[in-house]
This record gives sequence, C-alpha cells and structure tokens, in this order.
Amino acid sequence: MAGERRFEHENLAGALFRDCGLARSTFDDVNLSESVFSNVNLRGGRFTNVNMAGVAIDDANIEGLTIFGYDIHALIDAEMEREKGG
Repeated sequence: MAGERRFEHENLAGALFRDCGLARSTFDDVNLSESVFSNVNLRGGRFTNVNMAGVAIDDANIEGLTIFGYDIHALIDAEMEREKGG
C-alpha cells in the first residue's frame, strides 16, 4: 500500500496515540494488555484469537456484535428485559 508505515519488532509500551487515523490497520501478535481505549471507532473490525479476560467495556454500542455466531446485542437485550421483570 502506498504510504504504508510498518512497525515490526518495536517496543512501543506507554505510547500515546491521540487524534490518529488508524483505519484499515492490522495488528498481529501485539500485546495490548492494560491499554485504555477511549472514543474509539471499531466499526467493521475483526478480532481473531483474542484473550479478553478481565476486559471492561463501558458505554458501548454493540449492535451487530457477534461472538461464536451469537448476536450479543439480542442476548443482552433479553437479559435486561428479564431483570426489569418484563
């Protein structure tokens, strides 16, 4: 890809990315443990072979999110209705 910037075998621990365009980027064999993502657009993103143990997600739009073929939005909506007593 023209203008492509590659980072390989780099230690960028503690790096700050702010107001950056990273659309269509690929992250392969990357350690993002304890990273913080705020105001991030992951629309159309794809995660494969991901360890999400202990991950907290707040204020997220998950419409269309599927995990193992299950529509998570539909599962959560149903659970929230049960909790409301609906």
